[in-house]
Amino acid sequence: MTISNDSTPPPGRRAGRVMWVLAWGAGLLLATHFFGNWEDQQRNPNQVPQSVQGEGFVEVRLASSRQGHYLVNGQIDGQDVTFLLDTGATQVAVPSAVAERLGLARGAPIVISTANGRATGHRTRLASLRLGDIELRDVAALIAPGMDGDEVLLGMSALQQLEFSQKGGTLVLRQATPSRH
Repeated sequence: MTISNDSTPPPGRRAGRVMWVLAWGAGLLLATHFFGNWEDQQRNPNQVPQSVQGEGFVEVRLASSRQGHYLVNGQIDGQDVTFLLDTGATQVAVPSAVAERLGLARGAPIVISTANGRATGHRTRLASLRLGDIELRDVAALIAPGMDGDEVLLGMSALQQLEFSQKGGTLVLRQATPSRH
């Protein structure tokens, strides 16, 4: 009789342990991915804004986030951005890092008042701004230094070109379109 102190499990059992660890790892990755997407959807429920075409108008309906904000994915000059609608902002305000990524030209400097005090921003123009099927052309904007994050504040320089109403956690943006007579 031979007594062995070898504690190595047999090959079949070792493979089973490896498969068990791999299965748990895959499960954790899937759960992380699922909850990450769920959290993004809660933060911005308008990742793919739906448009409605009517007689003489196009409309986009936005759901508010859990915090009551209206975020929506859109485009500036054909490049993807996330907008935060802000009726208290006079202009569309683009964070400096986003403006650089979009290649926006810095125009005349302007002193702006922000929640953090006064800062020097730069005027710019957006050739196009798109929210679903709503498209605005030649929109006045500001490149704002010191803005955290990558959300573009969608202020009144854009919103004044639209009709908008809010009720029960839904914001409706409507743009008149030329009649086809």
